[in-house]
Amino acid sequence: MMAECSMKQWYVVHTLTGQEDKVKLTLETRSKESAAGSLIGQVMIPTEQVSEVRSGKKRISTRKFFPGYVLVEMEMTDESWYLVKSSPGVTGFIGAGTRPTALSEGEIHSIQQQAEEKREKPVPKVVFVKGEAVKIIEGPFTNFNGTILDINPERGKLRVNVSIFGRSTPVELEYWQVEKQ
Repeated sequence: MMAECSMKQWYVVHTLTGQEDKVKLTLETRSKESAAGSLIGQVMIPTEQVSEVRSGKKRISTRKFFPGYVLVEMEMTDESWYLVKSSPGVTGFIGAGTRPTALSEGEIHSIQQQAEEKREKPVPKVVFVKGEAVKIIEGPFTNFNGTILDINPERGKLRVNVSIFGRSTPVELEYWQVEKQ
């Protein structure tokens, strides 16, 4: 770690819902223009890639880990606190009492590592559980109901037990072919 960053710590800033990107941009811009700007380092919105299939097409989108929150690396002074707190969309810092609480090195490392892993390998938007009841919405078994027997997240497939002509039959389906009941 560089010597100049040794005084900077990560803080959690609460934002208005849906304003995270706007707050990030505002903080980055204001920190460049302000005398207190050198006290502010990175501004981060931890995200993950999620995959879903709509109308038979696989789409990858980005989802925030902590909606309504932004992580800010900064040296906590009255000036830097005011610069962040007075930014549009910011509702306050997370912490006990009037003093913001910094994240530990372990916490920030864990969040960064988790965000990096999720960026490389998209996760399904919907999570299924063994034994869960589902309705088949696409394919040859459309409108059949079934129970999940097995889940294969790497391939995005499920094995579902469906009752066909009164007999219980396992069928392999893709995540996008079913919905939770």
